[in-house]
Amino acid sequence: QVQLVESGGGLVQAGGSLRLSCTASGTIFTINAMGWYRQAPGKQREWVARISSTNSTNYADSVKGRFTITRDNAKNTVYLQMNALKPEDTAVYYCFVNYWGGQAMGVQNYWGQGTQVTVSS
Repeated sequence: QVQLVESGGGLVQAGGSLRLSCTASGTIFTINAMGWYRQAPGKQREWVARISSTNSTNYADSVKGRFTITRDNAKNTVYLQMNALKPEDTAVYYCFVNYWGGQAMGVQNYWGQGTQVTVSS
């Protein structure tokens, strides 16, 4: 059983900042990667950022230079620092974890329930 707890969403004005966090718990032997997707109303889910077990990071073009993803391995937590927010960033943000669940489960993916980010103009 795996749990993801997300927090940090809210309402901010354009140009403001938010910091999202996501903590994984449960039967996790090792985390390969964690990251974030988002989904705006009427649009398909969009990949935002990822951080690997080697701390290699990747970002969607739409957030490069504005968002920073970091990781705390001791806490099984991933963060997304979002600066210079735009109304286009408004979406539900979903945390994901890619992990090895041991010999019985192998590599698995798990998703959080999402946290709302709203950016007003």
